[in-house]
Amino acid sequence: MDGYELFSSCKKGDVSRVRYLVEERDVDINLRDKWDCTPLYCACLCGHEELVQYLLAHGAKCEANTFDGERCVYGSLKDSIRRLLKEHKCITAKTMQRDYFDYFLHMILEQGQHSDVKFMIHGEIFLAHRCVLSARSEYFTTMFETKWKGKNLITLKHPLINPAAFGALLQYIYTGRMDINVSFIEDCRLLAKQCKMDDLTEDLQHKCKQVYEYVSNKPGICVKVLTLGPHSDRLQEHMLQLAVGALPAELRVGCGQLPFIITDDYPTYPDIAFKVEGYNFLCHKAFFCGRSDYFKAMLEDHFSEGEILTTQPNVPVLTLHNISYEVFICLLYYIYGDDTELFPDNVLDMLYVADMYLLPGLKRLCGAALAKTVCEDNVLEIWKTAKLFSLSRLEDQCKELMAKIIEKLVNSAEFAEMIQEDARSVVDRQDMDSIPLVDDIRYHITTNVQTYSAIEEANQKLQVLEQLLVSIGLEC
Repeated sequence: MDGYELFSSCKKGDVSRVRYLVEERDVDINLRDKWDCTPLYCACLCGHEELVQYLLAHGAKCEANTFDGERCVYGSLKDSIRRLLKEHKCITAKTMQRDYFDYFLHMILEQGQHSDVKFMIHGEIFLAHRCVLSARSEYFTTMFETKWKGKNLITLKHPLINPAAFGALLQYIYTGRMDINVSFIEDCRLLAKQCKMDDLTEDLQHKCKQVYEYVSNKPGICVKVLTLGPHSDRLQEHMLQLAVGALPAELRVGCGQLPFIITDDYPTYPDIAFKVEGYNFLCHKAFFCGRSDYFKAMLEDHFSEGEILTTQPNVPVLTLHNISYEVFICLLYYIYGDDTELFPDNVLDMLYVADMYLLPGLKRLCGAALAKTVCEDNVLEIWKTAKLFSLSRLEDQCKELMAKIIEKLVNSAEFAEMIQEDARSVVDRQDMDSIPLVDDIRYHITTNVQTYSAIEEANQKLQVLEQLLVSIGLEC
């Protein structure tokens, strides 16, 4: 019944009801009815733009070159919805939660995969990773090397340590966020002070003041949960310390801009080493398995621990082929910090590696870097690259430029071959069937055409495109 109600609400455009069904009743947003329709398709067909925005933001599938994606685009009642779908051709990072950095950090805390330390507080067990705690707090670094050295289970018996507050502290350490009942705020503040986390102490004070001022001006309002938002830059900066710590000593050049310089004796507690062109990178399974299904399969399912580091006998070594150490360093920074430096001379190598290692977020970064270089001279080549690696947003940007310069492109033999190849890719295509590349160029030519002169220009562009199609024996 909930599924039936979801489709009915999408046809009516009832956003609030759809929100309730998705967020409260946990109805699958990509559910299909007996006609193989999805809620997003119904919303597009009925012209409910606000609802379409909501569905896309919450994971409705509308990928380019798929049945659902094309069906929604061509079934849309309004051009504004069609443009909206075009902008969401590539699934967003938040929708692909597996690749969403904050979500990944949340999951390695919640699931405790590859954890190497346990905290027991008044009977409650918390799984954690030494590397993350040390990167985020110098207090934990000191304790792991002194009082807690060599311990896998750490029992904290102090009566003032509240398990709920400690759990919230771990949440903040891993994700930069904190959701805590207001009755435990003082416990959290004491823990933050003990752990010498001045940033958390300041955030708590600022947020408490903000909540107090809000409640005092709103009679009858009762705030029970305090939420701290993430400081993404600060979090990534700390996690990047682990990437720097993974580098061989001879490759740690130019890292002094980090909060503190990592020395050879700084403990990062690695549990896997990757050998690349003779260099050993001391890394962590939690990060590589959590961010990439390729590494997850390699390290958890098929990895035979053959070689061992002589300097750290407990750390197995895995040799990676077909990748340079320079590219691996860039990959390392993405794995740990969700960002990396991309230049014209390395972006294609990074794109290949991102595709091979199943890192869609890195592919998007490469696509964004390539988008900045698109021009008349390279638009065809970049479109081919975008199509090859399924970079839908980059594909669309290339098509938009093609539409602007179509009168030049029709004289290009390479462009004519691209259209023919795209036509051949349509399974069981008939003579009068559409060609995706041509359809999208036509769309960009005619979109937002309002003035008489713009109409004349658009018609002229469409005409030269039709002449090209006729000349190569294609009609659509």
